[in-house]
Amino acid sequence: MSATTEAVGSNRWYLSTAPILRALVHLCVPMAAAMIVGAVYNVINAGFVGSQHDTALLAAITFGTPLLGLVMAIGGVFGVGGGALISRLLGAAEHDPAKAGEIRHVSSFAVWGSVITGAVVAGAGLMLLHPLVTLLGADAAAVPATREYVAVMLAFVPVLAAAFCLEQLVRAEGAARQAMIGLILSTVANVVFDVVFILVLHWGVAGAALGTGLANAVMVGYFAFWLTRNSEHVSLAPRWFTLNKTVAQPVFGIGVGELLQSAFMIVTVLVLNNLASAYGDGPLAAMGVAVRIAQVPEFLIMGVTMGVLPLLAYTYGKGDRARLTSALRASAATIGAVMLVFCGGVFLFREQVLGAFSSDHAVLTIGVTILAAQLVATVANGFTGLITSLFQAAGLAKPAIVMGMAQGVLFIPIVLLGNLWYGLPGIIWALTVTECLVFVAGAGMWLASRGTINRGLAEGSPERAEAVLEEAAA
Repeated sequence: MSATTEAVGSNRWYLSTAPILRALVHLCVPMAAAMIVGAVYNVINAGFVGSQHDTALLAAITFGTPLLGLVMAIGGVFGVGGGALISRLLGAAEHDPAKAGEIRHVSSFAVWGSVITGAVVAGAGLMLLHPLVTLLGADAAAVPATREYVAVMLAFVPVLAAAFCLEQLVRAEGAARQAMIGLILSTVANVVFDVVFILVLHWGVAGAALGTGLANAVMVGYFAFWLTRNSEHVSLAPRWFTLNKTVAQPVFGIGVGELLQSAFMIVTVLVLNNLASAYGDGPLAAMGVAVRIAQVPEFLIMGVTMGVLPLLAYTYGKGDRARLTSALRASAATIGAVMLVFCGGVFLFREQVLGAFSSDHAVLTIGVTILAAQLVATVANGFTGLITSLFQAAGLAKPAIVMGMAQGVLFIPIVLLGNLWYGLPGIIWALTVTECLVFVAGAGMWLASRGTINRGLAEGSPERAEAVLEEAAA
């Protein structure tokens, strides 16, 4: 057996029969490590831009944040939906080997679908650049920098979407270490590009956006190379692209949930930016820095919820209810431990951490409050993410869509009322209140349907499980 075959077989072993704790370590630790590196980079990136001593530049990055949500929306439709389906097919192939043959169609559809959709969105965005910048909420002082940042980011949307999609496909086979390598490689490249474009060439936020785009192109190249050389079933060849209902429907079924979640996130940021801009660039700059710091523990938790998704999907496709239950329990315990250690640590030293990135007293004062609100929201969001991953793994489209919509549907009235009643503090804590309510809704939905899901799986019919879940959730 070749080294490549052994590596692929080892990844499959972690999904299929490895002890749960070993499987979680294999799948989640690399994912969490890569996301932490990415979160640290976001902080470093803010430092690079902040070194130009222009608050409008930091505000421009905050205004441009919805574009990252746009990339997640496009890449998530195809990547999360396609990756979950691939993992389920791999699990089902243990009983029906013919299922593995469908994977090449799913992977080609996911990759090329993300590229084509990204190109269409990028073209439309560039043609409507001026009204788009206005919609993002940039004030007069931040408009020029925001326009530069947004224009360059839009040009790279197809690349960013493909990178996000390919990452999901690599993880779908249990190759968490390879996904980590690709993400870290991209981060290192991004830092190098930032040094060149921002510190040496002084291209400001345009340089930051260009560095992000090129770094993601490096990641696309790595993932495409690895999948082509090492994957037994995944194919990126355009000839396997298909619009067949058996492929498109389950991919979009889960992907639509990701799309709605990301779309509502964009709306959330737009509303937040437009409301916060009335209080000046200081709160916006503080929000941008605080959010990046809070992403460190948040990304650790996302590493668990996203890392465990292939395991949940594989065991669901295989019909192994005991292993699915064990994976959920171990994941929940891990999320709780991460929250206790890292969220607590960041909260205790929040003033010192914020002080490392800004000496502006006004930014520090409001930044401490924003960071505290973000950390509390992370606690609720962690368990919400695990519930959503379960729905995605099982291919339960409608519950996943409900979870994707919940945050946006609740946030908009909460933030509007918060601003009306409490001003800036109401805006800051609106997301925290929303995340807590979404968690309560998700937990209630899961608890009410737990028994019926198990009965549906015992009957060997995922469709039956979805039907009884929807009945209980109603």
